[in-house]
Amino acid sequence: MAETKKPAAKSAAVKKTAASKPATAKAASPKKVEAKPAEASAPEVKKAPAKKVSKGNKVRKESTRLLDKYENEIKKELMAKYKYSSIMEVPHLDKIVINIGVGDALTNGKLLEESVNELGLITGQRPVITRAKKSIANFKLREGQAIGCKVTLRGVRMYEFYDRLVSIALPRVRDFRGVSKNSFDGHGNYTLGVKEQLIFPEIDYDKVSKIRGMDIVIVTTARSDEEASSLLEALGMPFAR
Repeated sequence: MAETKKPAAKSAAVKKTAASKPATAKAASPKKVEAKPAEASAPEVKKAPAKKVSKGNKVRKESTRLLDKYENEIKKELMAKYKYSSIMEVPHLDKIVINIGVGDALTNGKLLEESVNELGLITGQRPVITRAKKSIANFKLREGQAIGCKVTLRGVRMYEFYDRLVSIALPRVRDFRGVSKNSFDGHGNYTLGVKEQLIFPEIDYDKVSKIRGMDIVIVTTARSDEEASSLLEALGMPFAR
């Protein structure tokens, strides 16, 4: 009787294994379906950078012809001439301030608007309106009244304006023989007076209602007027001989 039961046990074991095989095959079948499309989509995200708009923010160049000349040539010349111990001691342009006084603005506000527009065309920067600091009865001037406009240039725009001033605007002055060297303030800063705004090519002669002058103050980091004079002359300032 025991011998007849053993084959039954084997057959039961065979049935279990036979029943388990299709189960494993069914379980193995979903493993073949993997998330391969997700891996293929990953490189697509990398190929589409979202920072292309940043290219439109670069409106202006980071350097100009005059700035490159200063960095590559003028620095070395001043370093050898004055024998500075460090290249950080070499003087450079700090800022340029252009100021236009409009006394007629007390009676006619449109004249101030015209001066603001003209100064904006010349410098490429929005001017700031200057106001009276105190009241003066003889000039019928009250504190806080608008009497002019000014622009402060730094960095690349400063060098661009200086380049146009010395190479284009000043040579257009009638009977021009150079600017004076006596306009330094003793601290390395130079003040230049311009009698009319028409010397700048950005100004249209037919659209000018009144000729106005302006004051141009060139602020440098020089410690003396001699060093400032050498710097400005190297940058192309046409000093009178």
